[in-house]
Amino acid sequence: MLDRWTSQWLRPFLESGAGHLLRKGIRPDQVTVAGFVTGMLGAAAIAFGWHAVGLICILVNRCSDGLDGALARQSRASDAGGYLDIVLDFIFYSAVVFAFALADPEQNSLAAAALLFSFMGTGCSFLSFAIMAERRGLKNMKYPHKGFYYLGGLAEGTETILFMSAFCLFPLHFPALAWIFTGICLMTTVTRVIGGYRTIGADEHS
Repeated sequence: MLDRWTSQWLRPFLESGAGHLLRKGIRPDQVTVAGFVTGMLGAAAIAFGWHAVGLICILVNRCSDGLDGALARQSRASDAGGYLDIVLDFIFYSAVVFAFALADPEQNSLAAAALLFSFMGTGCSFLSFAIMAERRGLKNMKYPHKGFYYLGGLAEGTETILFMSAFCLFPLHFPALAWIFTGICLMTTVTRVIGGYRTIGADEHS
């Protein structure tokens, strides 16, 4: 829901950082992989109860996610790079939630399982629509900088960062926060399924 505003605000900083990386000869895929490794180290830290370290790694991962896209636009965007980026993002998101379940199975496991269930809904509705939109040549002017048709919703990248940060800042409240985010993700899934179905259906009839 907030991505269209945060992306506009962050774009000048990301473009500047990407320009610096480009001059150093760094490729977008290298940033993607480095960010993913950092994020997974953060998940491991959370599993051991090192929430401050986990938060730092999560923020570095998210900065890398913005930088790799900006770098790709300044150099040469590729379908392979876009594929790698989205796959590693979803693995990272799930790893952070799983890490909280590992950190305190008795308290966190049920809420973590519910959140992972909701991630399945947001993820499959998001990616399935992107495939159909690409097949039909649909364009989304709300997010023209994305490499594919970005189907928005209540839970987007910004909201995910905010909740993951809150998980690390208030780990004892993970279950409550996870249940709240689960509800937001489920609402996002419903709106994406309905919106995606209607959009594709309208394009078919036109």
